[in-house]
Amino acid sequence: MPSLLDIRRRVRAVKSTQQITKAMKMVSSSKLRRAQERILKSRPYAQEMLRVFNNLATRTDHAAHPLLTDDPLAARTLIIVITADRGLCGGFNTNVAKAALQFSIDQPKSPDGRDVAMALVGRKARDFFLRRGFDVLYEEVGLFQNVKWSHAQAIAATAIKEFLGPDISSVYLVYNEFKSVISQRVVIEKLLPIPRLRAEDTDAGASAGQASDYLFEPDPAQLLNTLLPMHVAVQVNRALLESSAAEHAARMQSMDSATRNAKEMVDRLTLYMNKVRQAAITREIIEVVSGAQAT
Repeated sequence: MPSLLDIRRRVRAVKSTQQITKAMKMVSSSKLRRAQERILKSRPYAQEMLRVFNNLATRTDHAAHPLLTDDPLAARTLIIVITADRGLCGGFNTNVAKAALQFSIDQPKSPDGRDVAMALVGRKARDFFLRRGFDVLYEEVGLFQNVKWSHAQAIAATAIKEFLGPDISSVYLVYNEFKSVISQRVVIEKLLPIPRLRAEDTDAGASAGQASDYLFEPDPAQLLNTLLPMHVAVQVNRALLESSAAEHAARMQSMDSATRNAKEMVDRLTLYMNKVRQAAITREIIEVVSGAQAT
């Protein structure tokens, strides 16, 4: 049976842990509000941009743009995996890593066996896939301290460069989408070639009186060459912001659960400590009474 001193030490240690987890929950809650504002502002722009570019690609004869077409000679898939740099956020990182791993296994096998390549964003993704011997073409850590547009541009530039090369036939994003404070969803999303929508889908959300034909200035080819790379960067930026908000939400929930568990542990230890102390007092009283009777 542990002594009262040992139990008191453990109670103090658990209370210290409880204070740390409570502070981490408050920090994540504060960061989540800012991240949530950023993602809610970026979503409409990214979604509308995808609709407009699909509309543009559908209604112009310039359909042979390299970012819109598959390369039949290329066989490999580039998977951009976005995780956090730190842990203590429940299954946030594990869920993304496992989904990306399973997706890589499901890809068609190339003749040389090098069927997938990885672009890893976040320390947890880097550590997970490097240990397993994957071909890593790009890695970036530490950007979630302050997600910037330049980060999305760098990742998009790498994706476009590899896609336009001789090996990569498609590029996918794997990340956690922020649904709510208590819900995050792992998303596997095709980035390149830019997915085409059906003609009726491109008109969704447009007003009934909107004209179906467009006048392009400058010409459609120049518009596509200039704006499609920016569209890719916008989609990557949205994925980064989604992952950042989802990370803070997952960490807040994890730290809240840890704080409650610490409180329950303190209550159990306090009850046990009181029982031990009561038993010690009872034993001392019995010893005193027995000594008095003996004399």
